Amino acid sequence: MTSLTDRLRGVIRPGVSGEPGPRLVDAVARASDAAELLGGEWNGTGSRRFLVVERRYAPCHRHGSASVADGVPPQEGWPRLSLLGGAPRGAMMFVDLETTGLAGGAGTYAFLVGCGWFDDGGFTIRQFFLSSFDAERDLLDAVNSVAERAATVVTFNGKSFDLPLVETRCALHRMDALLTARPHVDMLHPARRLWRRDEEAGGVPGSIPSCRLGSLEHWLLGHERDGDIAGFEIPARYFRYVHTGDAAPLDAVFEHNRLDLLSLALLTSRAVQLLNEGASGATTAREALGMGSLFEHAGMTHEALACFTRSAESEPSLRADALRAYAVLSRRLRRFDDAARAWQRLLELRECPSHVVREATEALAVHHEHRLRNLLSARRFALSSLAMKSTAARTHAAEHRLARLDRKIGDAQPVAAALF
Repeated sequence: MTSLTDRLRGVIRPGVSGEPGPRLVDAVARASDAAELLGGEWNGTGSRRFLVVERRYAPCHRHGSASVADGVPPQEGWPRLSLLGGAPRGAMMFVDLETTGLAGGAGTYAFLVGCGWFDDGGFTIRQFFLSSFDAERDLLDAVNSVAERAATVVTFNGKSFDLPLVETRCALHRMDALLTARPHVDMLHPARRLWRRDEEAGGVPGSIPSCRLGSLEHWLLGHERDGDIAGFEIPARYFRYVHTGDAAPLDAVFEHNRLDLLSLALLTSRAVQLLNEGASGATTAREALGMGSLFEHAGMTHEALACFTRSAESEPSLRADALRAYAVLSRRLRRFDDAARAWQRLLELRECPSHVVREATEALAVHHEHRLRNLLSARRFALSSLAMKSTAARTHAAEHRLARLDRKIGDAQPVAAALF
């Protein structure tokens, strides 16, 4: 296994004259005291020391337009937290990592592990900093100790990166990773449902051009970062610290991590509060549509239909999506008349994606044939769907339906003639 020191030797080139490059600074003998500069305390001894930095934000602390008090969960917890995924329960711990790279695997280290939680009306952040590779096991053990108090772990894109990386680092030390053993909510996915801008929708009110955490922080919380460090610069600052012992450039990295945790906590709070209020809590059609999707996924169909209805009535550019979602769910619930009315409204829209028009036309052909037994109306819808551009399979199905309807209509004509 290649150590962090060995990797850095490969990064740092020797001098031009062929003399050895700058010596890596020992973890104990630093050029400057990182604990004093970063406002933390050393844990452990010798080369196995790691730094712990803790900050507490009072309830009145402002983060853009929101305050910490706005995000504090009720004493009994958020009853609809589970709708965000991961079967969460109880006290939450918000986790964000700063790493030596984005490749993942055994060659990537989490040099800063940030953990945050709501506490007595405020918000506490504890950061664990890896000053040398020798301290990694002790640092991970300290993170496990903090994770014991959490019932649920919340991350942003942690499902694909943060938690697998922690699990890998723990596995290399033959120790359990308590963070990965807890129920997990990855807020990236519900955020996309609630606030992402659809390509077809364009500038829908309430939609966000990007679901990066910084973008959500700007658009939803109104927070503007002053002098924030770009993510791609962070590994280089850590390598500089390991090489020179200068902790000053890391101050911005720690602050970046703290801001990410604050934003994650307040965005999670906002999402859960929306879900607790239901359709009436949606401030935009985009939120209502996203909430409907989350409710439907959780099996709360009544709430989902209410959200789809609100979205369809609020924003013309999202009406097609909302009506389609309402129709599909109603059909699944065997509320066929409600579904048919939604499909019909879709066909009456001035602007509707062609694939949705085709889907609505086919659904109405089926409804009129099998539910209303109106063969002539079913045939008109079948002819309309056949005239639309589609895949070979769908075209074949439309032709088959039309042939079947013609046979049924032909069989019904002699019976009609005999009646008169």
